[in-house]
Parts: sequence; structure tokens; C-alpha cells
Amino acid sequence: MHASSTPTCCLIKFGVITLGRSIKHCLAATACACLVAAVPMPAYAAQANLSRDDILWLGRITYGVDSASAAHLREIGRAGFLDEQLTARDDRLPAPIQAQIDAMPISTRPAAGLLADEIAEQKRLRAASDDPDAKTAARQARNEDGNAFLRDAMRRHLLRAVYSPAQLKEQMDWFWLNHFSVFARKGAIRWLAADYDERAIRPHALGKFRDLVMATLTHPAMLQYLDNARNARGQINENYARELMELHTLGVDGGYTQHDVQELARILTGVSVFVKAERPGRRMLQSDGLYAFYPARHDFGDKQLLGQTIKGRGFAEVEEAVALLVRQPACARFISHKLAQYLVADEPPATLVAAMSQTFQRSDGDIAAVLRTLFESREFAASLGGKFKDPMHYVVSSVRLACDRGAIADERPLLGWLGTQGETLFGHQSPDGYALVESAWASSGQMTRRFETARAIGGNYANVLACSGDTKGDTPRLDGALYALALKPYLAAATRETLEQATSAREWNAVLLASPEWNYR
Repeated sequence: MHASSTPTCCLIKFGVITLGRSIKHCLAATACACLVAAVPMPAYAAQANLSRDDILWLGRITYGVDSASAAHLREIGRAGFLDEQLTARDDRLPAPIQAQIDAMPISTRPAAGLLADEIAEQKRLRAASDDPDAKTAARQARNEDGNAFLRDAMRRHLLRAVYSPAQLKEQMDWFWLNHFSVFARKGAIRWLAADYDERAIRPHALGKFRDLVMATLTHPAMLQYLDNARNARGQINENYARELMELHTLGVDGGYTQHDVQELARILTGVSVFVKAERPGRRMLQSDGLYAFYPARHDFGDKQLLGQTIKGRGFAEVEEAVALLVRQPACARFISHKLAQYLVADEPPATLVAAMSQTFQRSDGDIAAVLRTLFESREFAASLGGKFKDPMHYVVSSVRLACDRGAIADERPLLGWLGTQGETLFGHQSPDGYALVESAWASSGQMTRRFETARAIGGNYANVLACSGDTKGDTPRLDGALYALALKPYLAAATRETLEQATSAREWNAVLLASPEWNYR
């Protein structure tokens, strides 16, 4: 049964839920109604018209259907579309959007210089002992500058999510940022968030998992966040070693012991943040201007990790340890389960996870190959329409519907909508990242905030986002060609009835964006 069979109790007349039933109860019922029953394997052939399954398939491969993606799918079919998405052949942004990104300071100021400046400035502020009020004001000004850089990192990420034709790459960029989560309010991370996304995550989002782990391991954002910058011989810090196994590679049930954590921490000694002002003559075997390996801080003794001996020889130990971790069957299962949880179901079928794990091991952790196994599975086809949108998916898909490739003049409201719903980019304080399951986002309180977002987007999107071409008039209804293609034919009768009762375009839009059909993908 598709989402078009949504229980009547779940229809929203703004501010209330009809029939007086609780939001959480209604959404639980909707989740059951949205699940697709036995669905055959998808047919990868171009069709003259897109079916409901095509629309649902496209809404899962992308952040949400827009006219361009629908037309392209109609032109080349699912097989060609999937091939393009798995290789990210074309990630060019529309010229006005690229111009917005190019104008951001994060596009012109290298992270190495930003990090060096931040380290020097914090050292200067700590040493300052004159006017305490001036010192406080200087710290506040510095923090505000860093916050501006952080906002640009978030703005760029959202603009790409809305407009890039490489939609699967954008979803994976968010997924891996969340998987290898860093908290922007710690240390210098607010200055480094843009570079962390750009250099550590994006280049490897569809590549080899081992390369992704190494890129995050050697980035100063992660080194500061999980404290490996302070990990040295005689002053062991196990924080990152533990999370590298528990959260990044093997999972909490990955078969490692506390001894493995301790040995991995020893292996990671000396991998730290590059500090330009280090005292002269201090040896440093490698550095990219952001991270460095300091032999004097490294424990060169032999280690035993997961039953294997790692000979003490410096940074090569780190590379060997990471290769060992990602080759473990536990890593293949853990990463496959999490990908399936994000793209298929909160409790993904064991058969699918097993098939993905086999691909992970056979392909040496090729992320695109694992995703192909997922997308070409019967389990994926059977899940279409039944996955609840987390705030990122909800906001981006709503803007893709509302603007439909029209240029956003001001993307800052998107940051506010994500913040209101509790999924701010780089904003999760603990290293486990945001939850990927419906229960985290479908409580009464969460849904109330989502309805407020629906009201904000639907009530004034033409003026707030300035994406309609004419921002002086009232916001029009979202019932154009895209709505006719992707939503209208598949709305439940009760949803259509509620839309017909709307007394204004703003109310109509808000009801549509708050409907159960729109909250699932």
C-alpha cells in the first residue's frame, strides 16, 4: 500500500490534527500505510511517462523530485540515471548558485592559513593580561568571525543539496559528514568545517571507504574534536581510537576489546594538528599544512591489534591499522547496515545487509558498488514510500518543490528551519551523529516544529527564498506541473479534501507540505 492510503486521522489543518488523534499515533499508522507490499524488481528502461514507483524511486535516489530530475529520468531510464548518480559524472551547479558559492570567503581563504591564524590568535588572547573587557570583546569578535565561516560552510552544503544534479553524491556527503561527525563549537572546528566537508568527505563520498577513513583521521577537525591531537607517548588519549572502532568502522558489537582500543591509541600517537609555530628543529615526517605526524610523540613499540602484530615503524602503522579495520567482516556489516538504514528502512532487512556486506568485502570497500547492490535489490523496491524524512530531507525536498530550480536569493532561512527541527549541520555535540530513524524525528514536539516549517515555506516561500522570479506579489500555490506529475495523482482522498477546503494559497501550500504523503519518501 502506498502513502496514498494514509489514514484520515493524519491529515493536517494547520494547527490541529483532524479527529483529535495524537501526531505520534497518526505517524505510526501512516508508517504502516506507506510501506509498499510485494513489489517486483524495478525495470530499468526508459518510459514515456513516469509511474508512481518511478516518482518514489527518484525521490529516494535524490533529495526530492524536481522537474529537471524527472525529465532526465524519463529521457534515460532508471539504469542510466543510476549509473550517472553512482559516478557523479555531472555535479555542475547552475551558474547563479555557483556564483554565490564562489563569493563566499570559504572559497578563497585556504584552511591552512585559517588554522594557523586561529592558533596564533588564541595564543595571543591567552597571553593578553591588560584590559579584561577588551580581551572579552576580542574573543567575541573572533568567535563571530568563526561563526560566519561556519555559516558559509552550511550554506554551501545546502545549496549543493538543493541544486546539484549529482543528488546521490550530495546525500552521501551529508551521510558521511554525519557518520564522521564533528562538533563545530569545539576548538577551531568552526574555521575548519568547510575544509572538512570539501577535502575529507566529498572527494570520497562514493569512493573507497578506507580512503574516507584516512581522510577524516588526518583532518584537524577530527583530530581536535576527538582529542587525538593530544595523543602522545606517555600521555595516551584513547578517545579517538575508541570512536574510530565503535562509531566509524566496526560498530559497538564489532568484536574488539579494551586492549584493542589501547593498542590503537598507541598506533595513533603523534598524529596531530600542524602548528606552524612549533619550536625550530622539531622533526615532522609529513604534513599537509593542516595535520602532521611527529615522531617524537609516537610510541614506536610493536602493537597487537585485533590479533595481529603491527610492527612499530611510524605513520605506516596508522595506514596498516586502518586497512585492517576496514577489512573486517564486522566493518562491512556495520557500514552496510547504516547505509541501508539511511536509504531503505529503519530496520533494514537482514538479507539486504548481508548482500551489501558481501559487495563491501568483495570490492574492498567500494561505496558506489555497495550502493548499487542496495538500489538494485528487491528490498529497496519494496521500501519505496515508507521511509520517513529526517529534517535535512524534509527541508531540501520542500525547497526543491517550491523553487524547482529557481535560484534562491537568500538561503539563510534553510539554516533556521534545520536548526528549529534539531538537525543543524555540524551541530551534533556527541560523535554518534544524528539518528537516522523515524522515532528520532516524529514525536509530537518534533512534528509541531516541522509543521511550523511547513507553514513558513508554504506561506511565504516566494518572498523568503525569492525563488519565484516575482517576489513582490503573494506566494502562489504549489500546484504547478511538478505537483501534477509527482503528487496530485497519488494523494489520498482525505488529503485532497483537506486541500480543497484551504481558503488561501498559503494555507493550501502548508497543508500539502504537512501531509503524510510529503513526509515520507
